[in-house]
Amino acid sequence: HAFVLSHAREDAYDNRPLSIGHGQTISQPFIVALMTELAAPGTDTRILEIGTGSGYQAAVLAAAGAEVYSIEIIAALAEQARERFAAQGYEVRTRVGDGNLGWPEAAPFDAILVTAGGRLPPALVEQLAPGGRLVIPINNARGDQDLVVLTRESDGSTTRRNVLPVRFVPLVRGAAENLGDD
Repeated sequence: HAFVLSHAREDAYDNRPLSIGHGQTISQPFIVALMTELAAPGTDTRILEIGTGSGYQAAVLAAAGAEVYSIEIIAALAEQARERFAAQGYEVRTRVGDGNLGWPEAAPFDAILVTAGGRLPPALVEQLAPGGRLVIPINNARGDQDLVVLTRESDGSTTRRNVLPVRFVPLVRGAAENLGDD
């Protein structure tokens, strides 16, 4: 409930996405739980999240003990998430920017979660550690999306596993106002 807009608090525990403003949504709790499980966070896990949004997914990863980095392209959402992290006591490094580019200076990551759908950004695959998992909704030939787990092998190749059909807001590309890093 701390990660949704005040008028939506009574719906916070419904298993459906909710608007967080700026044309964006907070994922339904089932999807947050599933993506967290697929990322397999732990105390020695470095995770990059693309699409901070309200901050809920990043907070769940941090609560599981992961070292979390999160990128949001919409400056106002990033600032609101920073305030929520501080108020709730979560340590999450945040940045305003194009998530398609990842966070190369903090790489490699044990897992990368993308909370918006579209095409596979090559930079994210490059920023995975060997054995790392990229959890991402990818557009398919039917015009829908599949939640996919790509695992980077030690030789740099990847294996792909389709998990289930999903529908996420589009992954935005382009410049963002940079508020700096936390």
